[in-house]
Amino acid sequence: MKKSITGAIALAATGALLLAGCSTANDEKTPDNSAAPQASGDLCIPEGSVIGVSLPQKTSENWVLAEQLFNDGLKEAGFEPIVQFGNSGVTEQQNQISAMVENGAKVIIVGAIDGSQLGSQLEAAKDAGATVIAYDRLVKNTEAVDAYIAFDNFRVGELQGEALLQGLAERKGDGPWNIELIAGSPDDANATPFFEGAMSVLQPKIDDGTLTVVSGQTTFEQVATQGWKAENAQKRMDTVVSGSYADGTVLDGILSPNDTLARAALTSVAQAGMDTPVITGQDSEVESVKSIMAGEQYSTIYKDTRELVAQSIASVVALQGCGDIPINDTTSYDNGVKVVPSFLLEPIIVTKANAAEVYANDPTLGPLTK
Repeated sequence: MKKSITGAIALAATGALLLAGCSTANDEKTPDNSAAPQASGDLCIPEGSVIGVSLPQKTSENWVLAEQLFNDGLKEAGFEPIVQFGNSGVTEQQNQISAMVENGAKVIIVGAIDGSQLGSQLEAAKDAGATVIAYDRLVKNTEAVDAYIAFDNFRVGELQGEALLQGLAERKGDGPWNIELIAGSPDDANATPFFEGAMSVLQPKIDDGTLTVVSGQTTFEQVATQGWKAENAQKRMDTVVSGSYADGTVLDGILSPNDTLARAALTSVAQAGMDTPVITGQDSEVESVKSIMAGEQYSTIYKDTRELVAQSIASVVALQGCGDIPINDTTSYDNGVKVVPSFLLEPIIVTKANAAEVYANDPTLGPLTK
């Protein structure tokens, strides 16, 4: 899956043009991207600079792919990458970022484990003259972040909510329908906009009686999944099923924020001997794409990691050229201290009906849809 840096920059530029009018969490529209605002770095970074990339735990296939793409792409662009995972948790990630700064990293790209616990390390990076880019997950409660590059996370949630309603109508006949909700990890800044985006679609249907959450668990705190761990989601779903559906009540659908948790929930339901519910997902993981093609999991979200990494590398290359980080949104992502200038890419909803088209150019997923 190695891409040339020329291809990466071209892909990022194409994405910028396509995103000129994408919606955001505040439903803002970005005008023509040629006039879009820019995020300034602190200096012109020299050729061969150390670029630190700090990633969270390897909880999904996309994080593993990002490691390879960052290493290959940054080397090809003439930089010296340090790409590391904080597999042992927040403390390890904090220490890794500090070490990157000590090694002279001119840019720190960080996919935070817990976006609220990196302020001191990133402030030290800024003090040392580095540019800080939040990758995929927003860094919170600090001024020490120059830009945020991610797929539009609120829009991800909206698409998941829309897909759940679509799947229920297709597979479960006329409503009303019984559903349950799953959210991501409370220490991940993305988990809340995923859930809020979905609930912006689902809550009106809950209010008018089209949907019923039989367990009564409807708040983020009640449905969150610590660490995005499959075993945590499955354990909670076991409890929900035994407590609310043991009397034969039908579970029609489940809102799941990603593919790993969707598969865990499906396992729980299957072990209880229940019919397969309509269930959403995210990340286009191989096993879930297979499940979608088999008519089990209803949907996922395609957020092409190659495109996200390409946009990040293009931003580093822009800094090397004494330019600015491309930005197409300046209103949507408030980290508690500042509104972080962002470049938001557009996620794509995938069901069995459009999987072949969406994955046509993906070397791993495309063959699964044949």
